[in-house]
Amino acid sequence: MDATDWKVIPAENLVAAFQSGPGKLLGVAESAAEARVLLEALEAGTAGVVLRTEDPLQVKQLAAYLAEQEAEQAPQFQYEVATVTRVEPVGLCDRVCVDLCSLLQPGEGMLVGSFARALFLVHSECMESQYINSRPFRVNAGAVHAYVQAPDGKTAYLSELQSGSKMLVVNAAGRARTAMVGRCKIELRPMILVEAETEDGMHHSTMLQNAETVRLIGPSHSSSSSTTAGMTPNSSSTSSSTGSRG
Repeated sequence: MDATDWKVIPAENLVAAFQSGPGKLLGVAESAAEARVLLEALEAGTAGVVLRTEDPLQVKQLAAYLAEQEAEQAPQFQYEVATVTRVEPVGLCDRVCVDLCSLLQPGEGMLVGSFARALFLVHSECMESQYINSRPFRVNAGAVHAYVQAPDGKTAYLSELQSGSKMLVVNAAGRARTAMVGRCKIELRPMILVEAETEDGMHHSTMLQNAETVRLIGPSHSSSSSTTAGMTPNSSSTSSSTGSRG
């Protein structure tokens, strides 16, 4: 749709016409403000916009608006605090390091666990330490068998991830956003079994690399007080109940 003069009325009429059909409606906009009108027409909006401009500021403004909309529509996870009841070295296993095409902030990570019913929030390697430089794009996620939270309420196996896969990045407050996988590194590493008990008496587990840089987000919702993989029983970690694997 390319309306040279009127924008709102043609957009609303066409959005209404396309809502019941199989086709997709794209609107042509000259500015970020026009693009926003098209994307919000009749609340449903067009399926997308073609931004016809040579002004980089308009591109940045539209990108910021889309990022804001994505954040508002992102799922909100409710966490449960679980008490770690067992930490045991299990020897060498195939471990998956997930390198994302996005930079993670302190408090952000990925939801990973041995069972899809409860996933642990594994922190990214964005924190500086004496052992390794900060790598804010990386999550040392766990063993190849583990489930990891994906968009649309689905889960995937860590072993299934590949370049271009879309995953959820979640923060300590439960806010989620989508990030793309750049690469996965599967390497033989010493691992530990972490078991935790939730208030309902159920036991949940995950396997993590036995390394000081691996952290679980704790009940204080602060990356500075996250628990490292070398934790001791009776410390706390945060787990999130999820649906079954999609």
